[in-house]
Amino acid sequence: YRRRCLCRYNVTGVINGTMKHIIILGDGMADWHNEALGGKTLLQHAHTPNADRLARMGRCGLLRTVADGFHPGSEVANSSILGYDQHVVYEGRGPLEAASIGVELADDDLALRCNLISLDGNLLRNHSCGRLETEDADILIKYLQEELGNDRVHFYTGVQYRHLLVIKGGNKHLHCTPPHDIPGKPWREYMLRAETPEAEETAQLLTELIYKSQVLLKYHPLNAQRAEQGMDPVSSIWPWGGGYRPQMAPLTHTFASQIQRGSVITAVDLIRGIGHYAGLRTIDVLGATGLWDTNYAGKAHAALEALRTDDFVYLHVEAADEAGHDGDLALKIQCIENIDKYILAPIMQAAEMSTEPLSIAFLPDHPTPIDLRTHTAEPVPFAIWYPGITPDAVETFDEDAARQGSYGLLEGDQFIHAFMQDKETEIQTYQPEIY
Repeated sequence: YRRRCLCRYNVTGVINGTMKHIIILGDGMADWHNEALGGKTLLQHAHTPNADRLARMGRCGLLRTVADGFHPGSEVANSSILGYDQHVVYEGRGPLEAASIGVELADDDLALRCNLISLDGNLLRNHSCGRLETEDADILIKYLQEELGNDRVHFYTGVQYRHLLVIKGGNKHLHCTPPHDIPGKPWREYMLRAETPEAEETAQLLTELIYKSQVLLKYHPLNAQRAEQGMDPVSSIWPWGGGYRPQMAPLTHTFASQIQRGSVITAVDLIRGIGHYAGLRTIDVLGATGLWDTNYAGKAHAALEALRTDDFVYLHVEAADEAGHDGDLALKIQCIENIDKYILAPIMQAAEMSTEPLSIAFLPDHPTPIDLRTHTAEPVPFAIWYPGITPDAVETFDEDAARQGSYGLLEGDQFIHAFMQDKETEIQTYQPEIY
């Protein structure tokens, strides 16, 4: 049973065409063992028959996505998964946000991720204003640009609560706390500060912008409407993750023999930005929100359509991460199950029926533990399957089972090279069971 493959190719076992690759990334899916679940992790508790089947038919391992000295942010973890050395390419989230919305940065532009956040007195209520639609955020960002922007300061609208602030001539040597790390904590204790004397002026400018934004937003009519509807207020900007334009080699250069054309599917700006610098085209999916109610099935359909012409697809789903930040156990489990049912299932079914070989990898980028409500740097489980792979002994897809996987513990660019390795010999000798 174990060696029955996901794919049904022709009876002679000859597989036509070159291998294509898809990485399915469930942002923040990994978690800690939870007392409310009888000591299980969320991946162990959730009903994930397709993820378990992928693990059972393929090979598993653990991946260290956050190198020493780096914050466990999604920008670090996702670009690490794609093989980029953070010591070489890391410039924070800001430049990735810029790339995703088409803002070209000059050499002296400091680009910062600019959250719209909700405050409750001295406490940071949440990093996302609850549910903030892009249309409403656009009104506020344009208002801030009109009131605070100038030749040096420019606000750009992104998606939902995630936006961009560019400071011409800004210094990037700042200590900035991501707002999703401090829900329910006194926000003034985590205000940005300069790490070098040269950055003092930039830190002072940004601090002034934060306090001025709070005054302006407090009395904006949109906040009155939100209050009437029982919604969280849009209280302040929170700039963080600043840097300059990164230098990243496109994947089409790194894996020139395997990737002539690739794409990224996501509702999150920073992943779009990574894709831009990695040489991947962005595919927009109607109804993709970056939240729990995203269009899971639409993303799977878009990925399968992309694989008709593309050699490589990076399919990113943010939902479980947002549920983790909210500390919502039931919702995070539901998000994991939705990924399994509406994304993994159709992609695996398509692989079964195709005569064109497809390699599938499934993993989170980092844990977002419910109990902590922010990211951690522990290694994450991954599963890789392709036609002809020799399965290992892993039976389920979860944090504990992956420790027994034959890939062991990988780090740096080991995962992407293991995933993209030449599989020609295995493909040619592969004899599938027909069932």
